Amino acid sequence: MNSPIMIACAHGTSSVQGAAEVNALRDAIAALRPGLDVREAYVDVQQPDLVDVVAGLPEGKSAVVVPLLLSVGYHVKVDIARAVKSRPGSLAAAPLGPDPRLAALLDQRLREAGVTDRDSIVLAAAGSSNPNAAVSVEELASQLGELRSNRIVAAYGASAKPSVPDAVAMLREEAEGGAGAGESAGAVDLGGRVVIASYLLAPGYFHDQLAKAGADLVTEPLLPSPVLAEIALERYDAAVAKGREDAEAAK
Repeated sequence: MNSPIMIACAHGTSSVQGAAEVNALRDAIAALRPGLDVREAYVDVQQPDLVDVVAGLPEGKSAVVVPLLLSVGYHVKVDIARAVKSRPGSLAAAPLGPDPRLAALLDQRLREAGVTDRDSIVLAAAGSSNPNAAVSVEELASQLGELRSNRIVAAYGASAKPSVPDAVAMLREEAEGGAGAGESAGAVDLGGRVVIASYLLAPGYFHDQLAKAGADLVTEPLLPSPVLAEIALERYDAAVAKGREDAEAAK
């Protein structure tokens, strides 16, 4: 079967390591699905720009844009949607998160960092002005809470509240039994650390900012991990299947 092209669209970063991690993710996707045409695109910072990649698709060839992003936000709802609309026959897949496998990966990163049940956790996402992004992050926080007994608070690097530094300060106050402690804390005066769980794909600007937020520990980003490539292919397959269903229904 002639499969649509996958445009694996990332945010873009000026971090050399971050860019390499995302490129490796694309390579992993291609390795899992030999013969699939996987193309590079970005919505910010890096080239090639998604709009240009969509415009340059071969004549008569369909494509699915898979957001290498962790939640629904401006880039998914506006940038990717606009690019797909500009090319008849193109489709947009869902972003990578939320997904229970990402919660399991975060749990793995926390365990690798030596986080204990006594520690409080700030789940740090990039943030978006789109309220649906925060809903996605809160859902992921709930999934992580099913795996761990820690106090977990979702926070954001930009555009949404609480900010990561504010969440760290709040949990620090709770840990010390201060004004923020009480029933809302879930547990008072645990005496543990405040840990930031980096809910980010790869190193870059937002991950660098986490080190300045005042936590005792910051976990590594989600990449590298084979689970991201598996989820990306599932998002692609789901979009292709829905596209075919919609085409049949329109007949």
